[in-house]
Amino acid sequence: MNDVVARRVVVAGRVQGVFFRDACRHRAVGEGLTGWVRNRADGTVEAWFEGPRRAVDALVAWCRQGSPGAEIDHVDVSDEAPAGEGAFRVR
Repeated sequence: MNDVVARRVVVAGRVQGVFFRDACRHRAVGEGLTGWVRNRADGTVEAWFEGPRRAVDALVAWCRQGSPGAEIDHVDVSDEAPAGEGAFRVR
């Protein structure tokens, strides 16, 4: 049985204006995850991934490389309690 987990991820670097959010959404939907991704005012991108542990781990690993054109400086990951998100969306 796959445990449902949730993780909040904040990605710093050149991550805005390089289709990071759209690529993230595409991959998350492909993995069957729910949650969201959004730009933050400080130039980082924040995401919430919720679903089977293997799929969440895959998206967290993807965030460490990002979309083509992204330059990742660092990624902060925190475990969260699942919130029952219904879909994955760009905020």
